[in-house]
Amino acid sequence: MRAVVIHEHGGIDRLTYTPDYRDPPFGEGDVLVRVRACTLNYHDVFTRRGMPGIKIPLPLIMGIDAAGDIAKVGPGVTGFKPGDRVLIDPINRVQRGFMGETFDGGLAELVRVPAHMCIPLPASIGYAEAAALPTAYGTAHRMILDRGKLKAGETILILGASGGVGTCCVQLAKRAGAKVIVAASSQDKLDRLKALGADVGIDYATQDFVAECHRQFGRARVAKKDEGGIDVVVNFTGGDTWTKALRTLRRDGRMLTCGATAGYDPKEDIRYIWTFELNIVGSNGWSREDVTALLAMLGDGTLEPVLHPERFPLERAADAMRVLEERKSFGKVVIEP
Repeated sequence: MRAVVIHEHGGIDRLTYTPDYRDPPFGEGDVLVRVRACTLNYHDVFTRRGMPGIKIPLPLIMGIDAAGDIAKVGPGVTGFKPGDRVLIDPINRVQRGFMGETFDGGLAELVRVPAHMCIPLPASIGYAEAAALPTAYGTAHRMILDRGKLKAGETILILGASGGVGTCCVQLAKRAGAKVIVAASSQDKLDRLKALGADVGIDYATQDFVAECHRQFGRARVAKKDEGGIDVVVNFTGGDTWTKALRTLRRDGRMLTCGATAGYDPKEDIRYIWTFELNIVGSNGWSREDVTALLAMLGDGTLEPVLHPERFPLERAADAMRVLEERKSFGKVVIEP
């Protein structure tokens, strides 16, 4: 089969398109899925580079999120048959493991997974739209609604708003009745985010997002309670945005984080945390219920995954990852094997 394989960690040049890679091993309880769409996540970049303390079996086919058709079912499989359309929940919640990291993923024509990882996919939902859901949208759903408990009427600032997690946060926050402020690196991205429902856009390439938030929404004051500030900040970038984002929050505000694409060990200033009694809320991954809830939203038309305009064939997976890594994407980057 055709596949994109890494044999060692490093740069984009470590992605090897292989037209005659071995077919996946296949056994009891397994299904073989013919991949129709695989979407990239920034986690794929970290996997390719190598992550401290996490050992990845090499060679490896990356690709966390995938949807397709069942090509074959193994002994003992019930509830699925060849030809069924499925979305794969990439977390193996029984034997433990993570598709595209601890075992081969979706950057290939075929992927082998235990049947319990498959979710039936209605014919009304496209493969690419479904493949956008688990990692990015599932993470956003858990972070915004379960961990963040966003309420109607609150203000929310979303950093990194133009990526997969960010675009879902915008839609979920608007759906919850919040006032949505987004930060992005260009006016074009801000215009697209406003079309998704964002109320206020800040171009962080030309504006200081902290100063702009203070100008429009006020700031927390030591001497006065409820002077101003933003209720909730979504910050999965980390890096030099971390302490800056704390300064935008109101007293008792909430900072939500589910990752650190710009650096996991930023300089901290805990004075803001105790002075204004801020809440730092972590969110890790997603549940199966998050994914099925998102599928239901797609089905009833209340959520529409944002997909990067250009689709990539498998042999151009390196180009697709470059678009993601250089932050030139808007929405989920899709590879169609």
